[in-house]
Amino acid sequence: MSPRPIEGRATSRVVACALALVLATAVAAADQRTWTFDGDTVGEPPHGFTFARTDGGRMGRWIVRAAADAPSGGRVLAQVDDDRTDGRFALAVAAEPSLRDVRVSVRCRPVGGAVDQACGVVFRYRDENNYYLARANALEDNVNFYHVVSGRRRQVTGWKGRVTGNAWHELRVVAAGDHFEVAWDGQKVIDAHDRTFTEPGKVGLWTKADSITEFDDLMVAEVGAKE
Repeated sequence: MSPRPIEGRATSRVVACALALVLATAVAAADQRTWTFDGDTVGEPPHGFTFARTDGGRMGRWIVRAAADAPSGGRVLAQVDDDRTDGRFALAVAAEPSLRDVRVSVRCRPVGGAVDQACGVVFRYRDENNYYLARANALEDNVNFYHVVSGRRRQVTGWKGRVTGNAWHELRVVAAGDHFEVAWDGQKVIDAHDRTFTEPGKVGLWTKADSITEFDDLMVAEVGAKE
């Protein structure tokens, strides 16, 4: 008589573990989002984004366009307005999710620009004047980490190294509490701490001045705090 209850309990435990695994996988999937822009219409803005500008100049023009050498699929998102206003930061911000501790990565290609050739990601974004920013610049050969407060950009720290123009790169940020890591083409180049923004915020893409920049495979995932 005794073996059956034991077997039943063991089966119940297996089922419970399997259910827990399914639920954990579903949560992980819900907390991760990737935009490839391959389902968007060429020549039009992408779905699920709003557009903004920090400081002066034109708003910026974000459109999906065909790219035979795109990292995935055949379409990318590009900022194509070449307004040379030096302090113009053009933004494309995802409507969701809003996260505090986050991993953000994007493939980007600085295509052109006489004043700047920059590609950046923003996170913990409150509005067009308040957010964190990690950006690379092909004219300056550097990757910098900033906070933008009341429309004024201040550098937290940076890295000097090769940023090749007209080539695809990967820019990645991990933010957990007040700890920030920035990687460029798979190499960690920045490790910093800052407490300017501590609440959840949106994520998005960023360019400066007359930067013509293409983006692909924007990925956002929630991570556990490291505080």
